[in-house]
Amino acid sequence: MTSPLRYLTIDLSDSSDDVFTVEAMASTREDQHGEVMAEVAQLQDWARREFPGRQGPVEEGQAWDEELLVRRESDGWVTVNLTFSASQPFAEAFMAAFGEAED
Repeated sequence: MTSPLRYLTIDLSDSSDDVFTVEAMASTREDQHGEVMAEVAQLQDWARREFPGRQGPVEEGQAWDEELLVRRESDGWVTVNLTFSASQPFAEAFMAAFGEAED
């Protein structure tokens, strides 16, 4: 069972080449950044546990890949984007685990 997400919002989009994009994003003050990164780790751990050994380019037959971007703004805000490129089975399982989470 997964813990509900408090900070990250999840968005799913698909493309015509059967590669889905799952984006988790949060923009918070610096003092909440540690909690956001704990949620990022939760999503990464889930991917590694549920689809072990299947990380890599989805276009080459893997189930998922990821990119993490962290941007610190001069006004004290931190924006975090975790983007998964995903196969349909990964996207469906991910959304079942995290997509329905509400505050």
